[in-house]
Amino acid sequence: MPKVQRTPDVLQRLATVEEQLAALRRSGWVRDELPFYPTSLHGLVYEDSTSFTTLWETILSPRTSRLELGLVFIGDAVGTTNTGGEWRVQLDDTTVIANGSVPATFSFLLASVTLDLTTYRTASQLKVQIQVRRTSGATTGGKFGGGGAIGGAPRYARLL
Repeated sequence: MPKVQRTPDVLQRLATVEEQLAALRRSGWVRDELPFYPTSLHGLVYEDSTSFTTLWETILSPRTSRLELGLVFIGDAVGTTNTGGEWRVQLDDTTVIANGSVPATFSFLLASVTLDLTTYRTASQLKVQIQVRRTSGATTGGKFGGGGAIGGAPRYARLL
């Protein structure tokens, strides 16, 4: 007589699904780290210009829904004068999607930004730029002679 394999009951199937779900939760999310490249003319990640200048940039193919950025900025100190400024994240040389200020306190500013990429998913490429400019502080001296500088760098960039 042929043997017939019975279908597992609902409780067995539920236990299997719960076990697989627990394993997925333990493994965490799969995240892709996105590299950024420096663009400063000085070869370092400081800029003393009073107009926005790109410090870091990258080009990506937007196939995920979000880009999570962690940024760090600091102003310069020239003698007893501290330098402050502004930062922004720009897409494709035109659209500013995040911005903030760099206080003139000669201390680090840690910024976190989550960018929604769903509207850009059909694009073949997307340029992401991190820009800074000096808005206050010394106008002479400093790191490059043009006054106080604003330094900045990405701490992390994750595609989620």
